[in-house]
Amino acid sequence: MSALRWAIRGALNTLDPATRTRLLDRRGLPDRSRQAATAAILERVRTEGDAALRALAAEFDRVTLDALEVPRAEWERALNALPAATRSALERAAENIREVHTAFRPLERRITTRDGVTITRRPDALGAVGVYAPGGRAAYPSSVLMGVVPAAVAGVREIIVSSPPSPNGLPTDVVLAAAAIGGATRVFALGGAGAIGAMAFGTASVPAVDRIVGPGNAWVAEAKAQVASVVAIDAPAGPSELLIIADERANAERLARELLAQAEHDPEAAVVLLATSEALIEATTEALERQLAVAPRAEVARAAIEVNGAALVVSSIAEAIGAANAWAAEHLLVACAGVEQVIAELRDVGTVFYGDAASVAFGDYATGANHVLPTAGLARSYSGLSTVDFYRWTTLQEIDRAAAARLSADVAVLADAEGLPAHAAAARAWGTDA
Repeated sequence: MSALRWAIRGALNTLDPATRTRLLDRRGLPDRSRQAATAAILERVRTEGDAALRALAAEFDRVTLDALEVPRAEWERALNALPAATRSALERAAENIREVHTAFRPLERRITTRDGVTITRRPDALGAVGVYAPGGRAAYPSSVLMGVVPAAVAGVREIIVSSPPSPNGLPTDVVLAAAAIGGATRVFALGGAGAIGAMAFGTASVPAVDRIVGPGNAWVAEAKAQVASVVAIDAPAGPSELLIIADERANAERLARELLAQAEHDPEAAVVLLATSEALIEATTEALERQLAVAPRAEVARAAIEVNGAALVVSSIAEAIGAANAWAAEHLLVACAGVEQVIAELRDVGTVFYGDAASVAFGDYATGANHVLPTAGLARSYSGLSTVDFYRWTTLQEIDRAAAARLSADVAVLADAEGLPAHAAAARAWGTDA
């Protein structure tokens, strides 16, 4: 048997209640110290503005910022300095994202009711959005594109990118280049909770936005949660997740590649394999061991598997579907027979991959779908980022005299029932004026 130790391994239907709870609940207990420290950072930014942002950059990023905003000339320099293959890949990814998100833009709808009232629901683009692009362990230009391009497609006028400064006081070149390719309007060298506070409250240099999107570390996630009453956010987010449903026909090497690809994100990433046989789990685990032996981020991936990973035998694909809906994964890969029926029954999931050549990595970068997705079971109530997130809806109500006369009596009765006589009088005034 392989030496790799999954955090949870065995038959799904034999898990005790405590282990099942551990499997399903990835949120964990609130970190009170992080909550308090984040609140303090946000308050500093709210009250001290740019001065707080400079102090935070010195404290956490170890840089002195001459300016918070990155001049457009630096974006262009970074874009021109990119290796040709990297630039081409980013441009193709941006075009795919643009094509997909354009196709799914929300449409204005209009209906006339039986009483002759015309109701219109119109999507109006937000005025300004903030896109957070992580730094830290790695730079993520793909996340820049996933936030900026849909906002541009929606027609948002001001698209701000905020990303932590590297030692030279600027975000990494590849992030700056992605901002240029995606269509951002401004870029700021700001990271962490301070960046979220700046975009939520506004400072002398950083404009307040109408919505903040994009992934980040635990501090960024906590800051977004705390400013959610001030500015809209995409969704609470945590470490990457993958759940695989597989039967005996699945290729163990392929399954191992997919598990490893998501596990390498973060030591707190969660990966789950639901397989119809112990033999497939063992073959996949052995393949994972071989791949970890040569993986550059093996330490990170192994920690994720051994702390948050699960390899479970299911008695049927139906049992796997039930477990998948309960787990509500960020990413879900279907590698079994009867794919169409399986995906028809999946309800609570961020995004589903299927097909002989489906790899979650393709969705992370270049299919055109969005990789900003709900985690920690929040796929039960949140969706992945899309153009819809960059609109607000205006409702228009057209009422002519004939319609008013038809509605008058019912509205007056209901207003009286609620003890609002002025409402009733306003309705009755139209009762005979057809």
